[in-house]
Amino acid sequence: MRKKGFTGLLMASIMIFLAGCNVNMGEGDGAKKTTEAPKAGESKASSAPKKVVFWHAMGGSNTKVVEQLVTDYNSSQNKVQVEAVYQGSYDDLLSKLKASMGTNEGPSVVQMYEIGSRFMIDSKAITPMQNFIDADKWDISQLEPNIAGYYTLGGKLYSMPFNTSNPILYYNKDLFKAAGLDPAKPPKTYEELKTAADAITKSGKATGANFAIYGWFIEQFFANQGAEYVNNGNGRTSPATESLVNSDAGVKTLTWWKDLVDTKAANNLGRKTDDSKKAFSAGQVGMILESTAALKGLVDSAAGKFEVGTGYLPKPADAKEGGVVVGGASLWMMNNRPDDEQKATWDFIKFLTSPKEQAYWHINTGYFPITKKAYDDDTVKENLKKFPQFQTAIDQLHQTKLNTATQGAVIGVFPEARQIVEGAIEEVLNNKRSPKEALDGASKEISSKIQQYNKTVK
Repeated sequence: MRKKGFTGLLMASIMIFLAGCNVNMGEGDGAKKTTEAPKAGESKASSAPKKVVFWHAMGGSNTKVVEQLVTDYNSSQNKVQVEAVYQGSYDDLLSKLKASMGTNEGPSVVQMYEIGSRFMIDSKAITPMQNFIDADKWDISQLEPNIAGYYTLGGKLYSMPFNTSNPILYYNKDLFKAAGLDPAKPPKTYEELKTAADAITKSGKATGANFAIYGWFIEQFFANQGAEYVNNGNGRTSPATESLVNSDAGVKTLTWWKDLVDTKAANNLGRKTDDSKKAFSAGQVGMILESTAALKGLVDSAAGKFEVGTGYLPKPADAKEGGVVVGGASLWMMNNRPDDEQKATWDFIKFLTSPKEQAYWHINTGYFPITKKAYDDDTVKENLKKFPQFQTAIDQLHQTKLNTATQGAVIGVFPEARQIVEGAIEEVLNNKRSPKEALDGASKEISSKIQQYNKTVK
């Protein structure tokens, strides 16, 4: 079936999603589309290798890791040839993907950050991964359930997890000792973190803590309190219509954060997580929040200067049971590619999920393995001996109980919502508005944008 362009409604929904990413929408004639599941064991019509184009956003040293995975796959068989194409940042990739929609110039499979999930589903441009899993009778239980959970809606896995992380507390054990704190006991609650941060600041050797103004952290603080970020089961039981960022979980978190800054127990270095990491590596702050993917870099940068400790994401002492939400990105199958190309792509994706490849990915990037058996690989065991701090991240992930709060929110305007929340945090830390006032304003603005988006995709 051929489709020409997009309807006006879908165009509008895409524009709303991309508003937070500052990109433009392109359109053109579509290629042959299919939503049918591939037939297991079906042979290829041509003896020539089927080409698969993989668009990704893994920059820096991670580019080489992706390229090595592709090289290994291409060398392992002669029926499929994968070409990996780095497209810049997540937002750059999204901009290029939307421009390719409705043409034959797009990828076979694309990496998309987790907050783009609702948009990818609503775009009608993808074939759910569940189709291939069911047709191939592929054992989905081999995936980490708390990772697969984010990309699962209505019992259907829409995309395959790829690079996955969650936030943990990093702390300077030497500064803990100097402040009279037990370096083997990182703070677990908001209250304990405040006590530890106060002690470090009063020691005169560093500021107690720093948290980058990053919307992802607020989302994590909600999940760790068992609180949903948007209504309707975090947008999972039915499409979300309202933001809950101004609920008790949000107000309590931002009040605590502001108190840390007001009392000099923490400082405010702005939105850039790199600035927070640099201050920590320089010994200028005692504690930071960061992704698990930053662990190797932080440990290496502290080598010879101080020992890095890791702890769970803190939460209020009286919080309900919660956990962390995975971050990162997943792989989405584009449905405007021929059946045989989609089946070839699925073969590549299965290769990426194998324990051996996941072990290689984890060791060389710091992202979690998405496959449970990867932890049995000797290289992973050796890596854990070298970086025992990562055990904290593994335990935190495995102890998280999957529910609508810890699965994470799904909304079509997530990039913009994050920016709005970050603006609210800045207003509070800069004494322009109270936590409740700032979050009330953010909630109202986000809710309006969610509702506008929903109208365009009905």
